[in-house]
Amino acid sequence: MLHLRNCRFVVTHDLATGTIKVLEEVDIKVREDGVVEKIGKNLRTESGYEVVDCRRYVVIPGLVNAHTHVAMTLLRGFCDDEEVCTWLQHMWGVERELTPEVVRLASELGIMEMLSTGTTAFIDMYYMPEQTAEVAERYGIRAALGPVFMDVMYSAKKVENDLRNLVTMCRGMRYVRPIVNVHSIYTCTRETLERARDLASELNLNIQIHISETRHEVYRCRKETGKFPIEYIAELGLVTERTQLVHLGWVASWELGIIRDQGATVTHCPVSSMKLATAGFLPIKEMMSMGIRVTIGTDGAASNNTLDMFRELKAAVLLHRHGYWSTDINAQHVFTAATVRGYELLNIKGGVIAPGYVADLVLIDVEKAPLQPLRRDNVLSTLVYCVCGRDVEMTMVSGKVVYWRKRDEEKWRERAMEIANKLNKYMEKYLT
Repeated sequence: MLHLRNCRFVVTHDLATGTIKVLEEVDIKVREDGVVEKIGKNLRTESGYEVVDCRRYVVIPGLVNAHTHVAMTLLRGFCDDEEVCTWLQHMWGVERELTPEVVRLASELGIMEMLSTGTTAFIDMYYMPEQTAEVAERYGIRAALGPVFMDVMYSAKKVENDLRNLVTMCRGMRYVRPIVNVHSIYTCTRETLERARDLASELNLNIQIHISETRHEVYRCRKETGKFPIEYIAELGLVTERTQLVHLGWVASWELGIIRDQGATVTHCPVSSMKLATAGFLPIKEMMSMGIRVTIGTDGAASNNTLDMFRELKAAVLLHRHGYWSTDINAQHVFTAATVRGYELLNIKGGVIAPGYVADLVLIDVEKAPLQPLRRDNVLSTLVYCVCGRDVEMTMVSGKVVYWRKRDEEKWRERAMEIANKLNKYMEKYLT
């Protein structure tokens, strides 16, 4: 049990009004079951509670990295300046030869990065997900993941068997849950897409798919099916309230109506979209105005090159202001997308600091020059436009402290270097 005493600011959501609420100099008490118990001034300290002095910290809900490929930390900085189609071929060339050990080590590196930068949950699309699942459970970070339907890599039958095995594995886990991952319409046949749909229905799982990411993808879909990508997968029954659509940089305005009507969720990865020069970008303003749920992800470290969600929040605002010549998208929009909306997608009562919500919390050390002067009126803008992951002091998931800088930083640095040495040795054959 935890007692966070005298928090400088607590930034959370007022669900009744749909606005951000800032509390000043309050305490937060967390129950033994990992749920927020009370928030208020000068709460009485009871026996059995560990007290943390939070006078220099801003406390926020944990961030949800709604789309990533966590083990692609292996490929950070590899072929960084290639055009997207060439880049993909380089990635797939390495990934066809991945080993379970490499996926496990690269996942550990990525999970350490996410926890130390304020991410409390992530949604992953990568190979050998049982390796990532084991690491996520061990570190105590929430994860939704699954094997990837991708005909150029694995047969649909193998992916189905791997998924069923993962479902069984996850039954004994607290933090990890399975999902159905479909790489894209350009790497899967119609039959594979239909099989993924049927499995998601049978096993009652969410589906995640990259869609409408590039012009080439849209043109090819039109040529081969006579339909736009969202129209095509909607016809196959793949756009539902349990579908997560990732990227959508080249989505037609009328396709947004399909997404809204079916209740699907959209995930925006602004830094990756810019770095890969896909040119289009997700029309976040229109989507939010239509009531479509929008979440935010980093994509993989190979196309970002960090898993720092704070950088993603700022990039999301700036990209759309630059594209629209408008300030319609602001700090509140992206903060909500990365917290409340992410937890809604995971169907977890979180993303809000209030009694009865899971205590997935992040403490940010704001007593440093780049974050000052800090006041109640500018704390949200400071979080979105100034803070970066290295300002995180503590991350907790379900009331458990899973990262504390003063406790873990040196130990995790040493472990990161051990992993990096092994991953660099593995990559030597691809660098010659």
